[in-house]
Amino acid sequence: MALKIIFAGTPDFAARHLAKLIESEHQVVAVYSQPDRPAGRGKKLQASPVKQLALDNDIAVYQPESLKSADAQQELAAIDADIMVVVAYGLLLPETVLKTPKLGCINVHGSILPKWRGAAPIQRAIWAGDAETGVTIMQMDIGLDTGDMLHIVKTPIEAEDTSASLYDKLALSGPDALIDALSLIAAGKAKPIKQDDTLATYAKKLSKQEAQIDWQHEAEFIERCVRSFNPWPCSYFTLEDEKGQQQTIKVWQAQVIESDGQHSAGTIVQADKQGIVIQTGKAALRLLQIQLPGKKAIAAADALNARQAWFAVGRNLNPSS
Repeated sequence: MALKIIFAGTPDFAARHLAKLIESEHQVVAVYSQPDRPAGRGKKLQASPVKQLALDNDIAVYQPESLKSADAQQELAAIDADIMVVVAYGLLLPETVLKTPKLGCINVHGSILPKWRGAAPIQRAIWAGDAETGVTIMQMDIGLDTGDMLHIVKTPIEAEDTSASLYDKLALSGPDALIDALSLIAAGKAKPIKQDDTLATYAKKLSKQEAQIDWQHEAEFIERCVRSFNPWPCSYFTLEDEKGQQQTIKVWQAQVIESDGQHSAGTIVQADKQGIVIQTGKAALRLLQIQLPGKKAIAAADALNARQAWFAVGRNLNPSS
């Protein structure tokens, strides 16, 4: 049975799910997306990827600042949809809205719930060293990602995965999982599974402060941070240049290597064509790709040619050193 669907989403990840719905037997009767935001150098208002896709397919678009007002809720109710699909929308859905569509609201979440409820599930899975992640199609309730699970598709986390690559993998598997879940719901065959709250973990938002490298940590953890914070906020450290100015160096790729432990954490122990090696709290980290201030990301070996004095062997990169 084809369902009348309201879709709510904003970024590219959500747009990929909307594209799959448009191709399916179901009818997307309305799209909700966050209001246009200033973007680019000119700071001109720019439509979200979801809005752009909806307009390209002649689907009605709604962009309320909030769904808490009676007017917004009446407008949504008047659409008379069977179900609302929510993917990275960015606005809180009040309980009234959750109960408005005949079959309620479902959400595509980027983790295997109940693990990593919250804002940054993909990044936190890498950060924590999880072996796998996935997408969960969930019946929404008033809690934060606490609703009953309808369908789960798992994805292994490879050793070289960054948040960007893992995001792309889930953006491929998520739309198919969504269509499978809608088929089960339409046929009355969905079997909701309650989440075990005792196993829940919280995926808090990333911050620029968190991305600053602390060389006292183990190299293995720092390397996971480098992959987790790629592309944003990107791991970084600072050093003082020849003029006494603080310079910020972003780290895009790194590798854990063995060390003899003879140096204190933060000490540059090697700098050559293979990269820049820094002692950490346990083992060492070889920087493979870095970004100097105002420049594009390049191989660490090439950065050495430009700024050899910055990465002199024996220098300690701790802020107080």
